[in-house]
Amino acid sequence: MPEQTTLDTFLDAARVDDAVFALRPDYRAVLIAVDGLEPGPSDEASEALLRAAEDTARSTLQRQTVEEVPHIAAWRDAYRAFGAKPQRTRNSLEALMRRAASGLPRVNRLTDLSNAISVLHFVPLGGEDLSKYVGAPRLIRATGSEPFEIMADGAPVTEHPDAGEVVWVDAGGVTCRRWNWRQGRRTQLTDNTSSALFILDALEPLDDDALLTAARELTSQLTRLGSNVQVGQRWLGASTMLSRGA
Repeated sequence: MPEQTTLDTFLDAARVDDAVFALRPDYRAVLIAVDGLEPGPSDEASEALLRAAEDTARSTLQRQTVEEVPHIAAWRDAYRAFGAKPQRTRNSLEALMRRAASGLPRVNRLTDLSNAISVLHFVPLGGEDLSKYVGAPRLIRATGSEPFEIMADGAPVTEHPDAGEVVWVDAGGVTCRRWNWRQGRRTQLTDNTSSALFILDALEPLDDDALLTAARELTSQLTRLGSNVQVGQRWLGASTMLSRGA
């Protein structure tokens, strides 16, 4: 996606279905599409971000348990609302917070900065390979028939979400199950990803200013990952969908 207008067109087609807002009217998201990334291994900048995130997690968990962190508790409630058991399928923020206390993984600089900003700002943040998308992203409540591709025992396997489960999809199937629990194989970030989509999810008590601050830091970090990086951004919320007639 080499042109800015293409990124903006892709983002403009993104949707959140009314059934999701009926479940959680406080849901908001920022979608960031980026092109022109130069893939690379973990570097000094990503290492510094990861260490800061680990310090944040340790400091937070000295005062309260993971389950008591308000931003994590909100997502646990959201999972229960569509029938998921949060103690078995943890939202991505909780999973990272639990790992950060002992040390976050070092993967590559793109994945590293995504994980670090998620923990630093207490926001679930998923990264996808934009070149693998088939049409625009939509957040829906699943029928249960949508395909979801994973690897099991070294072989590709197609699963299906539970009926009523909140999932991100494109025209090719599910890209992320249980809102922000598990990403699919087809669109996952790799060491060669040069165009990406990032989804920052928010529920109360994370407010709009905090969500936008996280998005700004992510954008700032992304622009250093190439000499010709282009970035597009889209806000999704109940009022946005209503004003667009979606």
